[in-house]
Amino acid sequence: MAIGAKDRIDKLLVQKYAKEQVDNHQLGVSSMVDPEKMMGAMNDYAAVQRGMLMMSGRLAELCAGVKSKSRYNNFRRASVA
Repeated sequence: MAIGAKDRIDKLLVQKYAKEQVDNHQLGVSSMVDPEKMMGAMNDYAAVQRGMLMMSGRLAELCAGVKSKSRYNNFRRASVA
């Protein structure tokens, strides 16, 4: 995989921004999020997602059971009549 401009527009963009310099190394350090806080937030999010997945599975099982029982009862009523 080659790195570089592949077409005319990319070449023009490279020429335009080749000499641009950015001096914001201090900005990155001061605005960095605390890694422990980020890990805690990720763990909380994962726990919520896991709980929702488990509830979704249980709800699907419950709905399947209700649907199955309803079909059984309708079949019984139809066969009796």
